[in-house]
Amino acid sequence: MRALIQRVSRASVAVDGQTVGAIDHGLLALIGVQKGDDTTRADTLLHKLLHYRVFGDEAGKMNRDLKQADGGLLLVSQFTLAADTGKGLRPSFSSAAPPDEGRRLFDYLLGEARQAWPRVASGEFGADMQVALVNEGPVTFLLET
Repeated sequence: MRALIQRVSRASVAVDGQTVGAIDHGLLALIGVQKGDDTTRADTLLHKLLHYRVFGDEAGKMNRDLKQADGGLLLVSQFTLAADTGKGLRPSFSSAAPPDEGRRLFDYLLGEARQAWPRVASGEFGADMQVALVNEGPVTFLLET
C-alpha cells in the first residue's frame, strides 16, 4: 500500500459539490492499494499514519506524530498512486488492485483508523472527488508498506 501524506492546516473532500469529509490541522492521506496488498500491510500503514513524526515540537523540529499534535486524519482513496510510471509517457495501472479488492482494503483501513483515533474523515471510494487542502510547510511524504 502507498500513502501520499500531506501535513495540512485544513483539508476537505467533496463529491458532487457536497463535502463528504473534512479536517482541520492534521494529515491528508491519499491511499493507493496495489495487487498483493493485505490487511497486514494496511495495519502497518495505519501505524505509520498515526505515528509518523511530521509535526513540530517546541523547537520547531518534526518530532510529534498525529496523536501528539491532536490532529485529524483525512483518508482519500486514489488508485493512481499504484501507477507504474517507469516507462513511456502514459501511466500503467497493471499494478493497482482490482476495484473490489481496493475497496475492501480501503474500507478496512478506514474502519481500523476510526477505532484507533477519534478524528478520522474520508472521501468516497471510486467517486470523482474534489480535494482541497492547505499544505503546511509544504510537508509531503510517500509512505509504502
